[in-house]
Amino acid sequence: MKPDQGMSERDVVVIGAGVSGLTCALRLVEAGWRVRVWAAEPPVRTTSAVAAAIWYPYRVGPVDRVQAWGERSFAVFAELADDPATGVRMAPGTELIAPGADPSAVPGWAAHIPDFRVAEPGELPQGREGWVGWTFTVPIVDTSVYLGWLEGRLRRAGVAVEIRRVASLAEAAGEAPLVVNCSGLGARELAGDAALRPVRGQLVRVENPGLTRFWIDDYNPDGLTYIVPRRGDCILGGTAEDDREDFALDEAAGEATRRRCVELEPALAGARVLELRVGLRPWRPEIRLEAETLPGGARVVHDYGHGGAGVTLSWGCAERVVELAEG
Repeated sequence: MKPDQGMSERDVVVIGAGVSGLTCALRLVEAGWRVRVWAAEPPVRTTSAVAAAIWYPYRVGPVDRVQAWGERSFAVFAELADDPATGVRMAPGTELIAPGADPSAVPGWAAHIPDFRVAEPGELPQGREGWVGWTFTVPIVDTSVYLGWLEGRLRRAGVAVEIRRVASLAEAAGEAPLVVNCSGLGARELAGDAALRPVRGQLVRVENPGLTRFWIDDYNPDGLTYIVPRRGDCILGGTAEDDREDFALDEAAGEATRRRCVELEPALAGARVLELRVGLRPWRPEIRLEAETLPGGARVVHDYGHGGAGVTLSWGCAERVVELAEG
């Protein structure tokens, strides 16, 4: 929507141009809304642009709704993987679980993954005797491509991302009767949400030596470890530091991450380091996805607090946003 078209009851301002904001904007356009997207930063400078973006509901609740949103998003990404222009592909891999753990005690989200199974001993890395794991295929989303694809879809529908720092929800409500708040950590100020906290993550991006399988090791005593191979590079992780809010690159932590990943996948030993990346995951005890009415009668639909699962849940949450918008 262009700013000078005059307000109608089907106008909406979406705040935020990360994966949540762009996906909500696209679904709203498809549902017949006139959409504007306001964002303090362009998509390439959001937390979403830093994400490893493997489909995985990491540290996020409420569990029952997350499973439904994740399942719906999985289905959409599986369809998008048929088109290389999206930056999405389906990739197999293995998650290691704690030594001695019962591998039959699978997470609820595994129910809709067709090839989810207990890993065979020969599929586990060397030096992990006695460990167990799960093997499955999930979407991997190269956000350096995918965010541009989403933005392109919106642009073709007549919606451009407007770089505009929003001081209040009321400011947006002054230009549309519906506001969708996908501001991530910005919701601490915009929505006065004290439950929202940053979880700082640092990743290492390296050249891909030919890997196609991912690894996840949440039980490494030296720290969270994961390997996410993309078409042109690999994302190695990582860190998860609660309440740390700076973007300073930590070379020592980056080297520790690289060493853990090489131990897990020795083929990475000679991979050239391309860069370190830092992002702040917007975490809260439960995702806030609900509608409220502002003084003056405008409605707001909040969609934030996804932590490290913003990409994973993006389509399911966006479709719920549309349902609430149609309310």
